[in-house]
Amino acid sequence: MLEELDQSVLDFNGDSLFLMNVSLAVIMFGVALDIRKEDFLYLLKAPKPFFLGVLAQFVLLPLLTFLLVSWIRPIPSVALGMFLVAACPGGNISNFLSNFARGNTALSVSLTAFATAFSIVLTPFNFALWAGFYTPAAPLLEAISLNYQDVFQTVALILGAPLILGMYVRHRFSLFAQKASHVLKPLSIAIFGAIVIVAFYSNYDLFLKFILLIFGWVLAHNGAALLSGFSLAKIFGLSIEDTKTLTIETGIQNSGLALVLIFTYFDGLGGMAIIAGWWGIWHIVSGLTVATLWKPKRKL
Repeated sequence: MLEELDQSVLDFNGDSLFLMNVSLAVIMFGVALDIRKEDFLYLLKAPKPFFLGVLAQFVLLPLLTFLLVSWIRPIPSVALGMFLVAACPGGNISNFLSNFARGNTALSVSLTAFATAFSIVLTPFNFALWAGFYTPAAPLLEAISLNYQDVFQTVALILGAPLILGMYVRHRFSLFAQKASHVLKPLSIAIFGAIVIVAFYSNYDLFLKFILLIFGWVLAHNGAALLSGFSLAKIFGLSIEDTKTLTIETGIQNSGLALVLIFTYFDGLGGMAIIAGWWGIWHIVSGLTVATLWKPKRKL
C-alpha cells in the first residue's frame, strides 16, 4: 500500500496551479502591506530572540525533521514532503496567532519578514541539503532531476517580488495599504483554501486511503516544529512573550508554498502533496490550540 502512495500522482490541472500561484503571491503581498522596513532592523533592538527565532526556523527544524525521518523511515515521497515543508518559511497566519496569544508581535512580524526574504535562498538550499542526506530518497530525487535554480526563481517570484512591492506600497501609500490589507489577506487565503479543497476533492479516494498514516506523520512533525521553537526559547531563558512567538513561528510553516513547488516541480507526487496539504490544515488547528491555551484569561 505504501508503494502505491509513493508512486501516485495527484490530479491537478494547469489552471488550478496558476490560480494557486497567484493567490499565494497575493497573500504575500497582503502580508507585506503590514511590514515596515523597521521590522528588518529588529535584530539591532533585540538580537537574542531574533537570532534564536531564525536558528529555530532554518537550522533546528530541518535538523529535527531529518532525525524524525531517520527514526520513522517513511517512504521517499513522504520524506521529501516533510523536508520541503521544514525548508519553507513561516506561515502567514503566525503573526495573527502570536498576537492572539499575547506574544511578541513585533518579533513575529520581524521573523516573518526575514524568513520570507531569505527563503528565496534558504528554502531550496535546506531542501537539497537534508533531502540529500536521506539515502532512500536518492533514487526519487535522481528520477525527478530537480533544477534548484528554477526553484529559486519560483520562490523569488511568488514570495520575493510581492514582499518588495507590498513594502513599497506600504511606504508610499500607507493609508491605502492598511485598508487593502484587511481585504486582500482574507480574500486570497479563502481562494487558496478553496483551491486546496478542490484538489483534495479531486483525489478524495487516495486521501481517505492514506489519511491515518499521513495524520500520524504530520502530527509528529508539527509537534517537533512546535517543540523546537519552545525548547530553544526555554534553554536560553527568553520571556514568556518571546517563547510564545518562537513556538508559533516555528510550528506554522508556509505549506502553501510547499504545495506550489510540489505541483510545479514534482508533478503532484502523492506522498509529498498529501503531507503538505494536511500540514496546511493541521498547523491551523495546532496553532490555534497553542495560542488559545497561552492567551491570558480575563479576570472577572
